[in-house]
Amino acid sequence: MRLMLLTAGSRGDVEPFAALARCAAAQRHEVRLAAPENPGADLAGLDAVSLEVDFQRLVGTQGASPWTAVRRYRTEVGPGMRRMLSAAVRETLAFRPDVVVHHPKVLTAPAVADALGVPHVVVETVPVLTPTREFPAPGVVTRDLGPFNRWTYAATRSAARMFRRDIEEACAQLPGSTPAAAPSAPTASLVPISPQLLPRPADWPASTHLTGAWHDDAGAPELDPAVLRFLRGGAYLVATFGSMAAGDPSSRGRAVVESARAHGLRTLLLTGWGGLALPDELRGDDVHVARSVSLDAVLPGAALAVHHGGAGTVHAVARAGVPHVVVPFLADQPFWGRQMHRLGLAATPVPRKHLTTARLTAAVVEALSCASTAEWVGREIREEHGLHEALSVLASC
Repeated sequence: MRLMLLTAGSRGDVEPFAALARCAAAQRHEVRLAAPENPGADLAGLDAVSLEVDFQRLVGTQGASPWTAVRRYRTEVGPGMRRMLSAAVRETLAFRPDVVVHHPKVLTAPAVADALGVPHVVVETVPVLTPTREFPAPGVVTRDLGPFNRWTYAATRSAARMFRRDIEEACAQLPGSTPAAAPSAPTASLVPISPQLLPRPADWPASTHLTGAWHDDAGAPELDPAVLRFLRGGAYLVATFGSMAAGDPSSRGRAVVESARAHGLRTLLLTGWGGLALPDELRGDDVHVARSVSLDAVLPGAALAVHHGGAGTVHAVARAGVPHVVVPFLADQPFWGRQMHRLGLAATPVPRKHLTTARLTAAVVEALSCASTAEWVGREIREEHGLHEALSVLASC
């Protein structure tokens, strides 16, 4: 089977696809992965091509605010999306796969699959495409609307209309140059989420598959010796806000370090794309600052993790059996913060704009009380085989 994998976004959007590519290649499938530039994920050993957009640069330019993204659409966001949509068509045509597997942001994937006469399968790294009555579309509304929850999923289908001209321009490369007015529906939807963190809704159709998380079992990479020495020095927490960079990173760093010290914990502060910074006056032997490390390598020994609530980070923390303090910024992060709290794995979420030392110190107390539940859930998640389940679905397409 020849698989074309197309993904877009930050590290949390790329790592599951990279894990699927490695697992598929190990089973002797021919796999090509098209991903953004500078993704922050390890693509070594993969047949990988560029989608000609750097999401880290876009975030650095526009910040996390969607309103800023709208203002910068003509100069940054629009051109980046056009390059990505066009590259996705070009690379897929060149590979001529048997199946196209794509992130929802890659809006040209259905059309190019139709042009090649092959099925396409969408990957819901966040469950925003398949309507359900059980919860509203993550990132659309922040409260349960009961029987009206299904209506909220209409908003997630508007992206194709917003980028209609860009899609048409990219699809001019297709044989015949005129794509169908409406591409075919996906053959299946893969949801790489653990059922321990999101039980399957009863009203999802059979074509939507909750596979379990896609995790590369090759093992965590070797850590820098300085990080290893720090981890061996006593109890610690891990703080990361990934690709989130809005607001005051020094203020957030202060809240994290001071709340950790209040509980006798040391801090591994991961600055990511600029969301955390350590004020000079708080430097000490009990704080280690790094831009990025493998979460799989540092989380298993942590007392807890303070993070933004991205789906990838949520799964990494839960898989390690570690309790959470979620500080959501935007999109699906409030959903995951509420869900982890509801499951007894996390403290009550602390919104980014309300993060203070006092609130975070209290949240750490609440999170530490979740340790036994987090440990049990972590064991269950580590027994899942999400990648094999996904490949089984793809083989039947």
